[in-house]
Amino acid sequence: MLSWHTPAEDPLWVYPKEDPQWKESIIKEFKIHPVTAQILVSRGFTSLEEIHNYLYAKLPDLHDPFLLAEMPQAVDRICRALQNKENILIYGDNDVDGMTGTALLTEFFQFIGANVFFYVSNRGTHRESLIVEALEYALKNQCKLLITVDCGITAAAEIAKVVEQNVDVIITDHHEPTDKIPHCIATLNPKLVNNSYPNRDLTGVGVAFKLAHAVTNQLVDDGKIPPKKVDLKRYLDLVALGTVADMGSLLGENRILVRYGLRQLRKTKRIGLAKLVSISDVDLNEITTFIIASKIAPRLNSLGRIDDPQKGVQMLLIRNAQAAEKMAIELDLNNIERQKIERTVSTDVDSAILLHPEILNRKAIVMQSDKWHPGVIAIISARIAKHYNRPTVMIAMDKDIGKGSIRSIREFPLLSVLKDSADILVNFGGHDFAAGLTIKTQNIEEFTRRFIQAADDQLRDHDVMTKLNLDAEVFFQDLTFDFMESIRLLEPFGNENPPPVLYADAKQAWPPKVVGRTHLKLFLEQGDRILEGVAFNKADHSPLLRKKDLTLRVAFTPQISDFQGPSIQLMIRDFLIREPATVK
Repeated sequence: MLSWHTPAEDPLWVYPKEDPQWKESIIKEFKIHPVTAQILVSRGFTSLEEIHNYLYAKLPDLHDPFLLAEMPQAVDRICRALQNKENILIYGDNDVDGMTGTALLTEFFQFIGANVFFYVSNRGTHRESLIVEALEYALKNQCKLLITVDCGITAAAEIAKVVEQNVDVIITDHHEPTDKIPHCIATLNPKLVNNSYPNRDLTGVGVAFKLAHAVTNQLVDDGKIPPKKVDLKRYLDLVALGTVADMGSLLGENRILVRYGLRQLRKTKRIGLAKLVSISDVDLNEITTFIIASKIAPRLNSLGRIDDPQKGVQMLLIRNAQAAEKMAIELDLNNIERQKIERTVSTDVDSAILLHPEILNRKAIVMQSDKWHPGVIAIISARIAKHYNRPTVMIAMDKDIGKGSIRSIREFPLLSVLKDSADILVNFGGHDFAAGLTIKTQNIEEFTRRFIQAADDQLRDHDVMTKLNLDAEVFFQDLTFDFMESIRLLEPFGNENPPPVLYADAKQAWPPKVVGRTHLKLFLEQGDRILEGVAFNKADHSPLLRKKDLTLRVAFTPQISDFQGPSIQLMIRDFLIREPATVK
């Protein structure tokens, strides 16, 4: 965990926009709680149809997979491989998105009778040789067709070598394309220029699911399989797992996939996945996006970071309970090791910022070390970027090569900045807000100068201030179980659809209490109601809250606690001290 000894500045509270007339229209149309309606106003919904789709979209509302450019060519080639009983290789990236997409296509092709193998890239290998390794595996197993998952869009030169060996290639990917698109049978990517697919935010496993959907439709249309042979819902647990792990936007079509995927996950027949959930101290029936992101995905990701990601796909496909138990324990041990490595790197980064606070005078952070494990820098860069609200690059150096992980903020898209430094990078790729790079150590200093200068030129002081976006004001009398049921309509929460942050003015009923050494429990009173709230990492604020009759403005997310019977508690995001005053 990132130490909190290096505090970010207090966040800037961004109050909700108000439009009473529009709010009334939403309440009237959907018969929902006024606070829930205000959340929808604050989140920028502008039409009743848009809100209806957000709240109530179902599986039949998924887009036609054939809207993806080049899908017909991909499906035709796969149908030919099925007919000729050719061997097919699924080649996936080594993160959870890649693992779940690889497992999905492998299981799907097995189910429809294909001869299928899978291969997952290993992070320890140099990027340029990954496709070449996959080619060797394809040739060894006489695979005539190679289908990538969550990778390949930036590997034009490497894929050309595969095609030269008479192996056909279909790319399924969701990363931003470069100027040179690989020459192959078909490229399925919702981010391709001139692509008509309505959902640009599909993840790698989402694109893999679309391919399975399209192949199923074609086989049914051709009379090769009966309409009810393939139940595509059985793969949605994998789609939910990969989409959440990869920080896919939980709006639009992704929201449908994850909502139904969570239902599928709760009744999953995958023994390996069930064992993994169990060893994470989680009840399958209580799985949420937060639990996926915080407990399940990190255990699978630990394979891609410090071990062999092939095991992740095996874990998702395994049918033997004893072997699944053994693998789950191994994954858990891997995750503990990954956490130790991560803590060491976090402490090192934290100390460097403490020793050199001038790092924060610029609008981007670039740090490097030859002591860091390349497998954990993605986690560290994400935390630092979030904590300080700045584009952040962490580079792990190994002799003359550095591997970098980059996370950014909304106001600073990465790919154009990285393209401007292409002359000093070995390679780069990813998204506008999460990317990776490989660089020769001799060029790190120049890259650092360019990257930080670009951020200083493009970003204003306001952009790098940490912001707390508030959705609605609420009174304690409104915080009922009915209201909690109402905001469940907004689930699943995740990237681009966070849990609502509400605010209220309340008096302290009793002095605060420090819990867990770093957290603060507050006892808040408004009218005739007292609610408890926990403010994480705010224990050092305790002396400021010892005054009598102190009024606080509290920003929080309400939660139902089942400790000693169900009650509503506040997860406090921040608070402002207001001098004793009349509470509304």
